[in-house]
Amino acid sequence: MEPEFRISVYKQYFNFSSAHFLVFKNGDRERLHGHNYRVKVKGSAPKLEGDMVFDFLHLKPIVREICDDLDHKLLIAGDNPHINIETTSSQIRLVLTSGDSFSFPTSDVLVLPISNTSVERLAVFLSHQINHKVQKKYQFEFQSLEVEVEETPGQSASYKLVERGPALEV
Repeated sequence: MEPEFRISVYKQYFNFSSAHFLVFKNGDRERLHGHNYRVKVKGSAPKLEGDMVFDFLHLKPIVREICDDLDHKLLIAGDNPHINIETTSSQIRLVLTSGDSFSFPTSDVLVLPISNTSVERLAVFLSHQINHKVQKKYQFEFQSLEVEVEETPGQSASYKLVERGPALEV
């Protein structure tokens, strides 16, 4: 059995307040609403570099930056087949297969490359964002990277990226 070292980081400022709505399999949607999301990050490595898995001082600003990018935005699932997204320089118009439509200022919306805006899919998105930024900036890859997203106290989902050779399993 290989050794595994783990770190866990959760800061009060790992949060974002965003609006969203889920679109169900049949194309129906829930009402537009918002949450005060919180994020927790866990990472592991098979060995220590400089007696650490990864420096907290490097990880914290990355997580904070990603959370800040999501803060005070309407989060839209860009890969959802029930949502048609029409964009102009100033407006984003959403037309759903259910017949509903919305129009918002472009600056208020963030279209994410996910199939829905559930906490499960947000955890996947955040995991990949954190992993990408850590690799790019520090040329470091966690053996596993787990991100938990909480939408209300006691209600959360997590996703764990696991290293499998040169690429991460998704």
